[in-house]
Amino acid sequence: MKILVQKFGGTSVATEESRAAAVQRIRQAQEDGFRPVVVVSAMGRRGDPYATDTLKGLGESIFPSLPLRELDLLMSCGEILSAATMVATLLRAGIKARSFTGWQAGLVTDGNYGQAQVVACHPEPLKQCLEEGKVAVVAGFQGATPEGEINTLSRGGSDTTAVILGAALKAERVEIYTDVSGIATADPRICKEARILRRLTYSEVCQLAYEGARVIHPAAVEIAMKHNVKVVVKSVLDAGPGTLIDINGLSGGEDYQVQPEKVITGIAHAPRLAQIMVQFNEPDTALEVEVFDRLAEAGISIDFINILPLLKIFTVGESDLERTREVLSRLGVSFRVETGCAKVSVVGQGMRGIPGVMARVVRVLNEQNIPILQTADSNITISLLIREQDLPGAVKVLHDHFALGEGENAYPPYSAEA
Repeated sequence: MKILVQKFGGTSVATEESRAAAVQRIRQAQEDGFRPVVVVSAMGRRGDPYATDTLKGLGESIFPSLPLRELDLLMSCGEILSAATMVATLLRAGIKARSFTGWQAGLVTDGNYGQAQVVACHPEPLKQCLEEGKVAVVAGFQGATPEGEINTLSRGGSDTTAVILGAALKAERVEIYTDVSGIATADPRICKEARILRRLTYSEVCQLAYEGARVIHPAAVEIAMKHNVKVVVKSVLDAGPGTLIDINGLSGGEDYQVQPEKVITGIAHAPRLAQIMVQFNEPDTALEVEVFDRLAEAGISIDFINILPLLKIFTVGESDLERTREVLSRLGVSFRVETGCAKVSVVGQGMRGIPGVMARVVRVLNEQNIPILQTADSNITISLLIREQDLPGAVKVLHDHFALGEGENAYPPYSAEA
């Protein structure tokens, strides 16, 4: 039995038109000899009646301190409504189908409300459904503890649901349908020269996602990498091939060599950051540890961390800035804040072990008079903190310098009119 997992995001199931397009994708999978398992997100986005944020807002508008258990129960309804609606659409099209909640599909969670981890998957009910010739439609973003307590996963949880099911069912691949044609070399909204990438390694996609690209959730890619599940990211509304994510990218076993100008695969960015500089009068390791402990206890995620004897520098999202000020003020430390910052990151498997990439990045930005406030790097990523007003220019000049719009691994976004 050849199994294909197809995940449809919120915009892919939000309208009659997009659901009809999803049905065509499912029908095509059946005609190609697959037994489809379909995972759906809640319909639409914030403001739409059944979107996750809308449901959450409904509960909190009635009682702002609604317990996490009740929020999970409420937010799980969005995907359940979506699953039942998709089954109705499939039945109308003459395709036999059956809907499943996350727990009915066998997803067992750890009891951590709002950001649960899936600790086991028992997909036997789905296999039975497939053997009966029906499409199994699963509500994403959710599961339940062994005691039956409903949990939602963290944001991007429907991607995670799809990949976990793909691994448990030994699917041929997982297709992630979204509102873009695939994973691009940069955000097309700020870089019109961006192109869709044909193929990427798991590690490249993880880094792009962690650094700001939001096409697929990094947790889902990590699970795919662990279980060697092939993932394709594509659009439900166009016929482009999308982006294949697997262990090799365009390297292992293929007639492809990394060229010096292709050490970079893509560019990601994250806006609306604030740089925090905490000044100490003398080295104080106990207070230094307390600063980071209190920030963690407040649920504040930090990035771009530089530790010097008398200076600690890091960034936070501007949405966390006021809480950060409160924490640092309570500790009585001296600090300075720079708002209006953004992060731009260049990512590429090809830069591993290649000297001079940082020098090229710094030179390109300096030539454009774009100040660099801070840097960070890993084996396949170089990140730079810059002014948010310089972000579009930085993305474009880096994209041009590394010729990301050219070569065999990039193609123009698909257009039905082309």
